[in-house]
Amino acid sequence: MTGIPEDLAELVRVTRVIGADPSLVLGGGGNSSVKTTLTDITGEPMRVIYIKGSGHDMATITTAGFAPLRLDRLERLLPPVMVEDERLLDELRGALVDQSAPDPSVETLLHVALPDAAVVHSHADSLQGLGDTPDGSGRIRSLLGDLVVVVDYAMPGPDLTAACQAAWRARRGDEVGLVVVGHGLFTVGATPAEALERHLAVVARATAALPDPTNRATQPDQPDPTGPDPAELARFRKAVCAVAGRPLVMNRHTDETVRAFIADPELLAATARGPVTPDHATRTKPTPMTGRNDLDDYSSRYQAYVAENRVRRHQDVVAPDPAPRVVLDPDWGLLSLADTAPAAATVRDIYRHTMSVIRWATALGGYEPAGLAHTFDLEFWGFQQGKARRARPAGDLAGQVALVTGAASGIGRACAARLLAAGASVVGWDLSDKVETVFDDPGYLGLTVDITDPAAMRDALARQVDSFGGLDILVPAAGIFPVGADIADLDKTVWRKTMAVNVDAAMELYHLAHPLLAAAVPYGRVALIASKNALAPGPGAAAYSVSKAGVTQLTRVAALEWAADGIRVNMIHPDGVFDTGLWTSELLETRAAHYGMTVDAYKRRNLLHAEITSATVAEMVYAMCGPAFASTTGAQVPLDGGSDRII
Repeated sequence: MTGIPEDLAELVRVTRVIGADPSLVLGGGGNSSVKTTLTDITGEPMRVIYIKGSGHDMATITTAGFAPLRLDRLERLLPPVMVEDERLLDELRGALVDQSAPDPSVETLLHVALPDAAVVHSHADSLQGLGDTPDGSGRIRSLLGDLVVVVDYAMPGPDLTAACQAAWRARRGDEVGLVVVGHGLFTVGATPAEALERHLAVVARATAALPDPTNRATQPDQPDPTGPDPAELARFRKAVCAVAGRPLVMNRHTDETVRAFIADPELLAATARGPVTPDHATRTKPTPMTGRNDLDDYSSRYQAYVAENRVRRHQDVVAPDPAPRVVLDPDWGLLSLADTAPAAATVRDIYRHTMSVIRWATALGGYEPAGLAHTFDLEFWGFQQGKARRARPAGDLAGQVALVTGAASGIGRACAARLLAAGASVVGWDLSDKVETVFDDPGYLGLTVDITDPAAMRDALARQVDSFGGLDILVPAAGIFPVGADIADLDKTVWRKTMAVNVDAAMELYHLAHPLLAAAVPYGRVALIASKNALAPGPGAAAYSVSKAGVTQLTRVAALEWAADGIRVNMIHPDGVFDTGLWTSELLETRAAHYGMTVDAYKRRNLLHAEITSATVAEMVYAMCGPAFASTTGAQVPLDGGSDRII
């Protein structure tokens, strides 16, 4: 096979249109496919179906996100053949034309059962709002029966494929798709573009029939800077993580829509009836926790729910942790929790849309989730659990939250990058607004902060806790190195500014950060970027040397005082880190010439002849934040390639 089939390129465009509308495919739900003919290696025609790969984001998908499979093989797996769950994925993989392609969607056989060339599938909010009501099936048939076949909810996999295949064969013949109540809309067409046009037409009619079509989930506002005490939020996150048995990121939002929903007793009570579609349960749990003091009760109720369904359904399942993923609190608003910041944002967005659906359904006579009876089955379905496991980050700092000051460049930037690579969510501070865009990573939040302004630091910490839930790792890397001057010539203004940035700001940051570090998961860690000058001062560097000695002593006292809170406080003394903004190529050449060295030799003028880079420092920071330093506090580690002045 060579080149990209034209109909696959069109399918990519259509899929992105659907994926760009969160009211259709929120949380990654939805699928698309096209059937076409390729030429195999022998020159013979080969019928294939391209279908979205499992877990791929429809909004950004490329051709590589679609799996090509042999249609003749898949057609032999359609009902009355019933492929057992544990064999389905192997059978689908066995039909792959390209073994490097992603795993095919679990709904592949349903797409095969619909004979039209193109199929587009979404979980449209408007159809959930109509279907999750008393007699939701009848309501949708009355409204859309001239356009679509209506199928009652069935479990994805063989049951859903069989139900949809039978309903499609019994249709009148002019329907453009089918609605599975409580699951979603499938439309068909001769081309992906035709399937999309039909899809949007059905959704538009459903939306127009809602009691308040304008009541749609909006993008969340910025985190509330006047919200609750950040330390109280951090302690709550710590308690939830203890129930979960691992670190989780927590996101908080409160706006008029959220507050109005939580303040309405009828709407809040409706949340206990289950998710708008069972597909969401793996991310959100079947129900939210209402009120922040309900944690023990929520955990007990969830464990009882699992135990009851295990007995009733004879399922030998491995229960996930009993911690909530959604919390609705009248004072705190909407809290969402997950393994990563992007996943927590997805949980938040799902529940904002859930609120819209519950409002619509309540106005139409009551919220009654159509797929409620299958929520447990889908939540514990092997495919869903497998997808959840694959989505968990591999980094050993996953779910943990770090703050790095001076993150726009140099050592600070390298430290932030290393912690992000380890799976942490990272907040970066810097006086330069470049800090806001230095990383294109959904787990990164860059804030322009003047660390000599206590109010600015206080607001930034509150923003961090609203965004990620707490502070587990603190890396104070911001600092200044003033122009060298002998003591006799030292400008007092320069002296005071150096102390303000390098010492006073650290003292204020420690003061503000301590309550958050005391509530860290699994425990608080501080890795101070100090300097060799703290141990071996240099002539002409009095202000810098004294400031670094001062912040080192301050941090040693923090290690003494904070040990009772389980906070590990350690220090790094780098020297000769020449890949920072302080060192231009001209300056390096000048200094190397002063010592009669080449630039490379000057960079390695230490006992080991090692080059110390920002990345070298970042690796030590990473080590200090991991299990290797779990039993260490107050340590001062030189990172200089060996200095005879220190040794």
